[in-house]
Amino acid sequence: MNHGHNHRWIWLAFLVLAVLAADQASKYTIERFTTQNSIYVLLPGLLNLIHTRNPGVAFGFLADAESPWITTVVLLFSAAVMVFLVWLLAAGRAGGRWGQAGMALILGGAAGNMLDRLLHRSVTDFIDFYLLDHHWYTFNVADSAIVIGASLVLLELLRDWKQPGREPGREKV
Repeated sequence: MNHGHNHRWIWLAFLVLAVLAADQASKYTIERFTTQNSIYVLLPGLLNLIHTRNPGVAFGFLADAESPWITTVVLLFSAAVMVFLVWLLAAGRAGGRWGQAGMALILGGAAGNMLDRLLHRSVTDFIDFYLLDHHWYTFNVADSAIVIGASLVLLELLRDWKQPGREPGREKV
């Protein structure tokens, strides 16, 4: 029995579940202790807490769409992406540690937002990051995990690309 392989699975499963738990706990807290559209300034000129609901996808895309099929299409697409990520991880095609961790973060974030869509037909967002008058789209813990995960995957790809003699996804020992 390969204990290293089992530890990798435990570590990846823990990462997915930790992201899902942190995301759902933060959304529950926001929903329980704030009213929708409330604004709390946390760091003036940098960070607000704003309780919003996004029926669309990333960056508010499709938020104003009136088709009843949007939620179904987004759920099916999310499920397909999650199945693909699980396959990449299970088939050993997720690269090295950075790629695997990145895909686990993406998977946990996708699961958190998908759970919101299943339960509420929209996603709770609450982190409003800005600099002066330039606001980023309001986001949540799941979105943060997806962005960090995608960044880790990209960093591993760039690292492997810059070292042509190196086998992709293999860590130096």
